[in-house]
Amino acid sequence: MSKPLEDYGLIGNMLSAALVARDGSIDWLCLPHFDSPACFAALLGDDSHGRWLLAPSFPDAITTRRYLPETAVLETRHETPDGVVRVYDFMPLSDDEERVDVVRIVQGVSGRVDMRMELTLRFNYGQAVPWVRRRDYGLSAIAGPDAVELHTAVPLTGRDMKSVAEFTVRQDETVPFTLSYHRSHKTPHFVPDRLESMDRTIAWWREWAKRCHWENGPGERRDAVVRSLITLKLLTFQPTGGIVAAPTTSLPEQLGGSRNWDYRHCWLRDSALTLYALLNAGYREEAEAWRQWLLRAAAGHPNQLQIMYGISGERWLPEHDIPWLPGYEASAPVRLGNAAAGQMQLDVYGELIETLHAARVADLAPLAEAWRMQKVLLTPLEDLWREPDHGIWEVRGPRRAFTHSRLMCWVALDRTVKSCERFGLEGPVDRWRALADEIRTDICTHGYDAKRNTFVQYYGGTALDASLLLIPQVGFLPADDPRVTGTVQAIESELLRDGLLLRYSTQHSDDGLPGDEGVFLACSFWLADAYIMQGRLDDAHRLFGRLLSLRNDLGLLAEEYDVARKRLVGNFPQGFSHIGLVNTAYNLSAAGGTAHQRSSRDAPQE
Repeated sequence: MSKPLEDYGLIGNMLSAALVARDGSIDWLCLPHFDSPACFAALLGDDSHGRWLLAPSFPDAITTRRYLPETAVLETRHETPDGVVRVYDFMPLSDDEERVDVVRIVQGVSGRVDMRMELTLRFNYGQAVPWVRRRDYGLSAIAGPDAVELHTAVPLTGRDMKSVAEFTVRQDETVPFTLSYHRSHKTPHFVPDRLESMDRTIAWWREWAKRCHWENGPGERRDAVVRSLITLKLLTFQPTGGIVAAPTTSLPEQLGGSRNWDYRHCWLRDSALTLYALLNAGYREEAEAWRQWLLRAAAGHPNQLQIMYGISGERWLPEHDIPWLPGYEASAPVRLGNAAAGQMQLDVYGELIETLHAARVADLAPLAEAWRMQKVLLTPLEDLWREPDHGIWEVRGPRRAFTHSRLMCWVALDRTVKSCERFGLEGPVDRWRALADEIRTDICTHGYDAKRNTFVQYYGGTALDASLLLIPQVGFLPADDPRVTGTVQAIESELLRDGLLLRYSTQHSDDGLPGDEGVFLACSFWLADAYIMQGRLDDAHRLFGRLLSLRNDLGLLAEEYDVARKRLVGNFPQGFSHIGLVNTAYNLSAAGGTAHQRSSRDAPQE
């Protein structure tokens, strides 16, 4: 049976990441990179699909856990009638793109504790049983292009195609294990002293966390912000600067349903909000690396701009199913790749151009090619903005004239005009300004329902959409405009579920998919931001506190939340949710509670 997502912690080294369950089992790990095939896939099946268990033999041990403060090193404490042990799980940082180690250290605290290790390796997402050989240092396992070495001094036995070790840890003793990846045609790398490696990893993370800018608000909120920033850093592919949406695939938006997607890719949709989160917190180096990834990934003919790319900027992300994995809580199919990469979503033009503008405002290193790209992107947009598209939520139903898509087309032109005005950049400003005004009038005419005093999801429709909450945030209209307050009230009335926000109603919007989904956590943070901009600070603090309470005991959030089952759902941990947490926390801490508006001038009146 699948474990609740709340049971998992995340460890990683900015090349890949692993999910470690409360019971001591690593149930998800892709090697050597985020988007590589998994060698532990029990998360989407059962133990036979690969996992690595390290836990007391005593079945009813009392277990608590935490991250070592301001690090990505996970500490799990097990207490049995005979003694107490701690298990430290981490992945050392590496300059080698293919060097990925997972280190697990058992440390005796008191008494004696009998421990059990079970290693079940299954390459290719649980499908390929490797060839395993005993070594004087542990074992080696090979299947096709991939190989791993388990380094341990504990004697190993094997049965049922898994390796087992049973051993006892006494007070002050340490028993280390290291799982090391290498390409099967290459020589395994040297494994250094595990305790020294842990000390270096702890020191690196604490130095990184010190860079976080946080001046206002309670320490508890700073802890939440730092944990979210560490999570975003763990989702970063260090060689390129790309940030994956999540380290997992096919964790369902509805338990038992088919809304299951591969999120181990990088979305332009997240670009501006990611940049603001990093800049707010003072992480300019990461913000610059993200911008550079965007420029490389989006380079090419403007008509071929995609909504998402691979971690190195790959464009070809074909979607297909894995038939041998039953899925998390039998939520099938399990998918690899993402067909949404081939969709047309006009909002990405606005997100990309706003990111480039925000980078200029933040005085990141000026890049002439960024301005050339920005101007080139506007050429097709001058005609494309009138076309229906799949929208921000990647619907698989009919294309629509989505209001948010048109809004972001306006943002693309508005920010380009502002770049010319503020930085003296050259371009046909009058034409761009006129087109921005035309789009603005079009949205206010066709995307607004005057009878209900609310903007709507798409032209000619009546459904609502949480993305409409971004209207004041991007500076399209001021937060106190009656149409904005009416939209917020309508969204509260129709999309709130137990105080949290759906991104849209699947009953009133044809997204081409069966079933339902949970409340969308990033959208709930947007609602808190809207409250702040409207001066509803008590409502904002209340909602933000509720969202913080949904994190698991390690401070991690999934994409969505099932209010009926009171469980996190969707891919985990989700970068978009943690981006929302960081930005809302900074908005709440700002002087007077004034939210950051993504426009650099007051919004015009209509």
